[in-house]
Order: sequence, then C-alpha cells, then structure tokens
Amino acid sequence: MASGNDMKAAESTYGGFLTLLRITIPVVVVLTAIIIALIA
Repeated sequence: MASGNDMKAAESTYGGFLTLLRITIPVVVVLTAIIIALIA
C-alpha cells in the first residue's frame, strides 16, 4: 500500500511535470511555426 508520503511525492512530481509541459508546449509551437515559415 502507498503511504501518505508516497502520495505527496507523486503529486509533487506530477505538478512539476505539468509545469514543464506548460512551458514546453508553447516553445515547441513557436519553433514549429518558425521552421514552417522558413520552409514555406
């Protein structure tokens, strides 16, 4: 069984993952748009 501490650690990891995702997705979109503009 997972203890409360394990759950807190998992939530912290998941929160960090979501934050990373929120930062990464716009960067990827911008880079993709730039590359498409260069190719077109």
